[in-house]
Amino acid sequence: MASPVKKITVVIPNWNGLDHLGKCLDALRAQTFGDFAVIVVDNGSEDDSVAFIRKNYPEVDIIETGSNQGFGAACNAGITASNSPSIALLNNDTVADPDWLGELAAAMDNAPESVTMLASKMVQMQDNAVIDDAGDILTWRGGTFKRGHGQPASDFDRQIEVFSPCAGAALYRKDALISAGLFDESFFLYLEDIDLGLRMRLNGGSCRYIPSAIVQHIGHGSSFPHDRYVFFIARNRPTLFMKNFPMSVLARHIHSLIYGWFFYYLAYNRPGPYIRGTLAAIKNLPSSIKKRQTAQPRLSKKEMHSLLSNDWPEISLLQLIRNRLKAFSL
Repeated sequence: MASPVKKITVVIPNWNGLDHLGKCLDALRAQTFGDFAVIVVDNGSEDDSVAFIRKNYPEVDIIETGSNQGFGAACNAGITASNSPSIALLNNDTVADPDWLGELAAAMDNAPESVTMLASKMVQMQDNAVIDDAGDILTWRGGTFKRGHGQPASDFDRQIEVFSPCAGAALYRKDALISAGLFDESFFLYLEDIDLGLRMRLNGGSCRYIPSAIVQHIGHGSSFPHDRYVFFIARNRPTLFMKNFPMSVLARHIHSLIYGWFFYYLAYNRPGPYIRGTLAAIKNLPSSIKKRQTAQPRLSKKEMHSLLSNDWPEISLLQLIRNRLKAFSL
Protein backbone atom coordinates (compact mmCIF):
# COMPACT_ATOMS: atom_id res chain seq x y z
CA MET A 1 0.00 0.00 0.00
CA ALA A 2 1.38 3.40 -1.00
CA SER A 3 2.27 5.84 1.75
CA PRO A 4 -0.13 8.77 2.13
CA VAL A 5 0.92 12.00 0.46
CA LYS A 6 2.36 14.44 2.96
CA LYS A 7 1.34 18.08 2.79
CA ILE A 8 4.95 19.28 2.86
CA THR A 9 8.26 17.69 1.98
CA VAL A 10 11.31 19.23 3.64
CA VAL A 11 14.33 18.97 1.34
CA ILE A 12 17.75 19.37 2.94
CA PRO A 13 20.80 19.57 0.63
CA ASN A 14 23.89 18.23 2.38
CA TRP A 15 27.58 18.25 1.65
CA ASN A 16 29.85 17.24 4.53
CA GLY A 17 27.37 18.63 7.04
CA LEU A 18 27.77 15.97 9.72
CA ASP A 19 28.54 18.54 12.41
CA HIS A 20 25.16 20.21 11.87
CA LEU A 21 22.75 17.48 10.79
CA GLY A 22 21.88 16.17 14.25
CA LYS A 23 20.56 19.47 15.55
CA CYS A 24 18.79 20.19 12.27
CA LEU A 25 16.97 16.85 12.16
CA ASP A 26 16.22 16.86 15.90
CA ALA A 27 14.45 20.20 15.42
CA LEU A 28 12.33 18.70 12.64
CA ARG A 29 11.39 15.81 14.91
CA ALA A 30 10.17 18.37 17.44
CA GLN A 31 7.82 20.16 15.02
CA THR A 32 4.26 20.70 16.26
CA PHE A 33 3.06 20.24 12.66
CA GLY A 34 3.20 16.60 11.66
CA ASP A 35 2.05 16.31 8.05
CA PHE A 36 5.48 16.35 6.42
CA ALA A 37 8.25 14.14 5.09
CA VAL A 38 11.99 14.78 5.07
CA ILE A 39 14.43 14.14 2.23
CA VAL A 40 18.15 14.69 2.67
CA VAL A 41 19.98 14.94 -0.64
CA ASP A 42 23.62 14.09 -0.06
CA ASN A 43 26.07 15.62 -2.52
CA GLY A 44 28.86 13.07 -2.20
CA SER A 45 29.76 13.77 1.42
CA GLU A 46 32.98 12.27 2.77
CA ASP A 47 32.18 12.72 6.47
CA ASP A 48 29.79 9.81 7.18
CA SER A 49 26.71 12.03 6.91
CA VAL A 50 24.70 9.29 5.20
CA ALA A 51 25.60 6.60 7.73
CA PHE A 52 24.74 8.97 10.57
CA ILE A 53 21.28 9.67 9.15
CA ARG A 54 20.55 6.01 8.46
CA LYS A 55 21.50 5.02 11.98
CA ASN A 56 19.77 7.80 13.89
CA TYR A 57 16.93 9.06 11.65
CA PRO A 58 15.33 6.09 9.87
CA GLU A 59 12.28 8.20 9.03
CA VAL A 60 14.38 10.41 6.74
CA ASP A 61 14.62 9.51 3.06
CA ILE A 62 18.08 9.85 1.56
CA ILE A 63 19.03 10.58 -2.03
CA GLU A 64 22.71 10.16 -2.86
CA THR A 65 23.99 12.06 -5.89
CA GLY A 66 27.44 10.43 -5.66
CA SER A 67 29.31 13.70 -6.14
CA ASN A 68 29.00 17.37 -5.31
CA GLN A 69 26.63 18.57 -8.02
CA GLY A 70 25.85 21.89 -6.37
CA PHE A 71 23.07 23.29 -4.24
CA GLY A 72 20.53 23.66 -7.04
CA ALA A 73 20.96 20.12 -8.35
CA ALA A 74 20.54 18.71 -4.85
CA CYS A 75 17.37 20.72 -4.31
CA ASN A 76 16.00 19.65 -7.69
CA ALA A 77 16.59 15.99 -6.88
CA GLY A 78 14.61 16.32 -3.67
CA ILE A 79 11.82 18.36 -5.25
CA THR A 80 11.28 15.93 -8.11
CA ALA A 81 11.30 12.95 -5.73
CA SER A 82 8.56 14.49 -3.61
CA ASN A 83 4.84 14.08 -4.22
CA SER A 84 3.85 16.82 -1.76
CA PRO A 85 2.04 19.95 -2.98
CA SER A 86 4.44 22.16 -0.99
CA ILE A 87 8.22 22.02 -0.73
CA ALA A 88 10.19 23.39 2.21
CA LEU A 89 13.89 23.93 1.56
CA LEU A 90 16.12 23.94 4.61
CA ASN A 91 19.86 24.31 5.07
CA ASN A 92 21.67 21.67 7.08
CA ASP A 93 23.11 24.29 9.46
CA THR A 94 19.75 25.42 10.81
CA VAL A 95 17.62 24.75 13.87
CA ALA A 96 13.92 25.36 13.23
CA ASP A 97 11.63 26.51 16.02
CA PRO A 98 8.95 23.91 16.88
CA ASP A 99 6.21 25.93 15.16
CA TRP A 100 8.22 26.72 12.02
CA LEU A 101 6.52 24.34 9.60
CA GLY A 102 3.09 24.87 11.12
CA GLU A 103 3.36 28.63 10.69
CA LEU A 104 4.44 28.26 7.06
CA ALA A 105 1.71 25.73 6.30
CA ALA A 106 -0.99 27.95 7.80
CA ALA A 107 0.32 31.01 5.97
CA MET A 108 0.30 29.19 2.62
CA ASP A 109 -3.22 27.87 3.26
CA ASN A 110 -4.47 31.40 3.90
CA ALA A 111 -2.58 33.04 1.03
CA PRO A 112 -3.95 33.59 -2.47
CA GLU A 113 -2.64 31.36 -5.26
CA SER A 114 -0.46 34.23 -6.47
CA VAL A 115 1.70 33.82 -3.36
CA THR A 116 4.01 31.04 -4.47
CA MET A 117 6.88 31.54 -2.00
CA LEU A 118 7.16 32.12 1.74
CA ALA A 119 10.25 33.49 3.49
CA SER A 120 11.12 32.52 7.05
CA LYS A 121 12.48 34.74 9.79
CA MET A 122 16.07 33.52 9.90
CA VAL A 123 17.93 34.63 13.02
CA GLN A 124 21.59 34.20 13.81
CA MET A 125 22.38 31.03 15.73
CA GLN A 126 24.88 32.78 17.98
CA ASP A 127 22.41 35.54 18.84
CA ASN A 128 18.72 34.88 18.25
CA ALA A 129 17.93 38.56 18.78
CA VAL A 130 19.70 39.44 15.51
CA ILE A 131 18.39 38.84 11.99
CA ASP A 132 20.32 36.71 9.54
CA ASP A 133 17.78 36.96 6.69
CA ALA A 134 14.20 38.23 6.53
CA GLY A 135 13.75 37.81 2.80
CA ASP A 136 16.12 38.52 -0.06
CA ILE A 137 16.49 41.72 -2.10
CA LEU A 138 17.73 42.08 -5.70
CA THR A 139 18.71 45.48 -7.07
CA TRP A 140 19.28 46.80 -10.57
CA ARG A 141 22.93 47.33 -9.66
CA GLY A 142 23.25 43.59 -9.27
CA GLY A 143 23.41 43.69 -5.51
CA THR A 144 21.71 40.93 -3.58
CA PHE A 145 21.03 41.57 0.07
CA LYS A 146 19.72 39.74 3.09
CA ARG A 147 16.89 41.92 4.31
CA GLY A 148 17.52 42.98 7.91
CA HIS A 149 20.88 41.24 8.21
CA GLY A 150 22.56 42.23 11.48
CA GLN A 151 19.58 44.23 12.69
CA PRO A 152 17.37 43.56 15.75
CA ALA A 153 14.97 40.69 15.12
CA SER A 154 12.23 42.60 16.93
CA ASP A 155 12.19 45.13 14.09
CA PHE A 156 11.02 42.46 11.62
CA ASP A 157 7.79 41.22 13.14
CA ARG A 158 5.45 42.38 10.38
CA GLN A 159 4.22 40.07 7.61
CA ILE A 160 4.96 41.80 4.29
CA GLU A 161 5.74 41.05 0.66
CA VAL A 162 9.45 40.63 -0.11
CA PHE A 163 11.26 39.94 -3.36
CA SER A 164 12.10 36.30 -2.68
CA PRO A 165 13.03 33.94 0.14
CA CYS A 166 16.41 32.65 1.13
CA ALA A 167 16.23 29.00 0.12
CA GLY A 168 17.94 28.12 3.39
CA ALA A 169 14.49 28.17 5.03
CA ALA A 170 11.58 28.68 2.63
CA LEU A 171 8.29 27.18 1.50
CA TYR A 172 7.23 26.94 -2.15
CA ARG A 173 4.19 25.72 -4.04
CA LYS A 174 5.53 22.77 -5.99
CA ASP A 175 3.48 23.48 -9.11
CA ALA A 176 4.97 26.98 -9.23
CA LEU A 177 8.48 25.54 -8.88
CA ILE A 178 7.84 23.17 -11.78
CA SER A 179 6.36 25.96 -13.90
CA ALA A 180 9.44 28.13 -13.28
CA GLY A 181 11.78 25.32 -14.28
CA LEU A 182 13.24 24.51 -10.84
CA PHE A 183 16.77 25.60 -9.94
CA ASP A 184 19.22 26.40 -12.71
CA GLU A 185 21.86 23.77 -12.00
CA SER A 186 24.48 25.60 -14.05
CA PHE A 187 24.78 28.16 -11.23
CA PHE A 188 26.25 25.38 -9.04
CA LEU A 189 26.56 27.65 -6.02
CA TYR A 190 25.33 31.11 -4.95
CA LEU A 191 22.46 33.22 -6.29
CA GLU A 192 20.57 30.17 -7.53
CA ASP A 193 17.73 30.89 -5.10
CA ILE A 194 17.60 34.53 -6.23
CA ASP A 195 17.46 33.33 -9.85
CA LEU A 196 14.64 30.91 -9.04
CA GLY A 197 12.75 33.57 -7.09
CA LEU A 198 13.13 35.99 -10.00
CA ARG A 199 11.73 33.47 -12.47
CA MET A 200 8.80 32.74 -10.18
CA ARG A 201 8.16 36.49 -9.93
CA LEU A 202 8.35 36.84 -13.71
CA ASN A 203 5.74 34.08 -13.87
CA GLY A 204 3.39 36.25 -11.85
CA GLY A 205 4.09 34.82 -8.41
CA SER A 206 4.99 36.68 -5.25
CA CYS A 207 6.71 36.06 -1.92
CA ARG A 208 5.47 36.77 1.58
CA TYR A 209 7.67 37.08 4.67
CA ILE A 210 6.30 35.14 7.67
CA PRO A 211 7.89 36.47 10.89
CA SER A 212 6.35 33.75 13.04
CA ALA A 213 8.23 31.04 11.08
CA ILE A 214 11.57 31.23 12.87
CA VAL A 215 14.77 29.38 12.04
CA GLN A 216 18.18 29.76 13.64
CA HIS A 217 21.00 29.76 11.10
CA ILE A 218 24.74 29.38 11.51
CA GLY A 219 25.72 30.25 7.95
CA HIS A 220 28.40 28.63 5.81
CA GLY A 221 27.67 25.16 7.16
CA SER A 222 28.87 23.75 3.82
CA SER A 223 31.15 26.37 2.36
CA PHE A 224 33.91 27.07 -0.13
CA PRO A 225 37.01 29.27 0.22
CA HIS A 226 36.46 32.94 -0.40
CA ASP A 227 38.08 33.00 -3.85
CA ARG A 228 35.55 30.46 -5.07
CA TYR A 229 32.75 32.56 -3.62
CA VAL A 230 33.96 35.59 -5.58
CA PHE A 231 34.25 33.53 -8.77
CA PHE A 232 30.72 32.15 -8.55
CA ILE A 233 29.19 35.50 -7.62
CA ALA A 234 31.02 37.26 -10.48
CA ARG A 235 29.88 34.57 -12.91
CA ASN A 236 26.31 34.12 -11.70
CA ARG A 237 25.33 37.76 -11.20
CA PRO A 238 25.50 38.84 -14.88
CA THR A 239 24.15 35.44 -15.92
CA LEU A 240 21.10 36.00 -13.74
CA PHE A 241 20.29 39.23 -15.56
CA MET A 242 21.12 38.06 -19.08
CA LYS A 243 19.00 34.91 -18.88
CA ASN A 244 15.92 36.52 -17.38
CA PHE A 245 15.45 39.99 -18.86
CA PRO A 246 14.96 41.12 -22.48
CA MET A 247 17.72 43.31 -23.92
CA SER A 248 15.38 46.30 -24.06
CA VAL A 249 14.87 46.06 -20.29
CA LEU A 250 18.58 45.57 -19.59
CA ALA A 251 19.47 48.53 -21.81
CA ARG A 252 17.42 50.85 -19.62
CA HIS A 253 19.40 49.78 -16.56
CA ILE A 254 22.83 49.30 -18.15
CA HIS A 255 24.33 52.21 -16.19
CA SER A 256 23.24 50.63 -12.90
CA LEU A 257 24.59 47.22 -13.91
CA ILE A 258 27.97 48.67 -14.92
CA TYR A 259 28.09 50.64 -11.67
CA GLY A 260 27.49 47.45 -9.70
CA TRP A 261 30.16 45.53 -11.62
CA PHE A 262 32.84 48.10 -10.79
CA PHE A 263 31.64 48.45 -7.20
CA TYR A 264 31.98 44.75 -6.44
CA TYR A 265 35.24 44.50 -8.37
CA LEU A 266 36.70 46.97 -5.88
CA ALA A 267 34.75 45.77 -2.85
CA TYR A 268 35.83 42.13 -3.11
CA ASN A 269 39.45 43.12 -3.77
CA ARG A 270 40.09 39.81 -5.50
CA PRO A 271 40.59 40.79 -9.15
CA GLY A 272 41.71 37.34 -10.30
CA PRO A 273 38.61 35.29 -9.41
CA TYR A 274 36.34 38.25 -10.15
CA ILE A 275 37.64 38.63 -13.71
CA ARG A 276 37.61 34.85 -14.25
CA GLY A 277 34.00 34.74 -13.10
CA THR A 278 33.04 37.58 -15.43
CA LEU A 279 34.78 35.90 -18.38
CA ALA A 280 32.94 32.67 -17.57
CA ALA A 281 29.65 34.58 -17.69
CA ILE A 282 30.59 35.98 -21.11
CA LYS A 283 31.51 32.49 -22.32
CA ASN A 284 28.10 31.26 -21.16
CA LEU A 285 26.29 34.12 -22.90
CA PRO A 286 24.88 31.97 -25.77
CA SER A 287 23.37 29.60 -23.21
CA SER A 288 21.93 32.51 -21.22
CA ILE A 289 20.34 34.02 -24.32
CA LYS A 290 18.85 30.65 -25.27
CA LYS A 291 17.30 30.31 -21.82
CA ARG A 292 15.84 33.81 -22.12
CA GLN A 293 14.37 33.04 -25.52
CA THR A 294 12.65 29.88 -24.28
CA ALA A 295 11.21 31.56 -21.18
CA GLN A 296 7.67 32.90 -21.31
CA PRO A 297 7.36 35.50 -18.54
CA ARG A 298 3.88 36.72 -17.70
CA LEU A 299 5.02 40.17 -16.62
CA SER A 300 5.11 43.03 -19.09
CA LYS A 301 8.34 44.92 -19.67
CA LYS A 302 6.90 47.82 -17.69
CA GLU A 303 6.28 45.50 -14.75
CA MET A 304 9.81 44.11 -15.07
CA HIS A 305 11.30 47.57 -14.60
CA SER A 306 9.59 47.96 -11.22
CA LEU A 307 10.25 44.41 -10.06
CA LEU A 308 13.78 45.06 -8.78
CA SER A 309 14.83 47.58 -6.18
CA ASN A 310 16.69 50.79 -7.00
CA ASP A 311 17.83 51.14 -3.38
CA TRP A 312 21.53 50.80 -2.62
CA PRO A 313 22.41 50.04 1.02
CA GLU A 314 26.15 49.97 0.25
CA ILE A 315 28.46 52.97 0.35
CA SER A 316 28.85 54.83 -2.94
CA LEU A 317 31.33 53.74 -5.60
CA LEU A 318 33.13 57.08 -5.21
CA GLN A 319 33.50 56.58 -1.47
CA LEU A 320 34.77 53.04 -2.04
CA ILE A 321 37.42 54.37 -4.45
CA ARG A 322 38.42 57.01 -1.90
CA ASN A 323 38.73 54.38 0.81
CA ARG A 324 40.86 52.17 -1.43
CA LEU A 325 43.17 55.05 -2.40
CA LYS A 326 43.50 55.99 1.26
CA ALA A 327 44.47 52.42 2.12
CA PHE A 328 47.14 52.42 -0.60
CA SER A 329 48.60 55.68 0.71
CA LEU A 330 49.07 54.38 4.27
